[in-house]
Amino acid sequence: MILEIKNLSKSFIDGKKTLNVLKNINLSIDQGSIITIKGPSGSGKSTLLSLIGTLDKPNKGEVIFDNENVDLIKDLNRFRNDKIGYIFQFHNLISELSLKENVILPREISRKKVDHQEIKDLFKFFELDDRMHSYPNDLSGGEKQRVSVMRAIINQPSIVIADEPTGNLDQENVFKMIDLFKKLNNEHNLTFIIATHDNEVFSIGDIKLQLKEGHLKNI
Repeated sequence: MILEIKNLSKSFIDGKKTLNVLKNINLSIDQGSIITIKGPSGSGKSTLLSLIGTLDKPNKGEVIFDNENVDLIKDLNRFRNDKIGYIFQFHNLISELSLKENVILPREISRKKVDHQEIKDLFKFFELDDRMHSYPNDLSGGEKQRVSVMRAIINQPSIVIADEPTGNLDQENVFKMIDLFKKLNNEHNLTFIIATHDNEVFSIGDIKLQLKEGHLKNI
């Protein structure tokens, strides 16, 4: 088991009201699985991913990552960079950096050695080997999102968290992204937690979950 969530709750104050977004969420995730989560807009999917990804803290409950309570981790920034890959709806690439520079940035932040042959192989795997020295503004939306996936996995994370990763893609690129996730899962045993409105993306989950009225249920 790579991740365990115990009795996770999160609320926000809205004026005089308390909004209970997540209520006693429990979830266990095995290494190499794909978890897909759907739910109506505002149901708390992004909040849940932020808690799993240590970008936010719950009001109650625990996130256990590789048998370690994340509340006890002293350097969360380093932990995130080494252990968790993030893919968002918007690619968030840095326009002033080349694609190669965008991809290797997490590796440089962690002060790990950059193996340039590995980077070449990665770009080839993603069918972008002729674009390494291009810049984000030279790419299509689908290509930019593939680069963001490369950046997410460059440090060989334990988990990849994807929040509406196909939300800005046309149908053709949605299918390409689905194939890419499956390939990374099958060939590299990557664990994915994906929040999505897209039924095609949702369907690839080994475990399919619905978040509604603060509760997470298996489908």
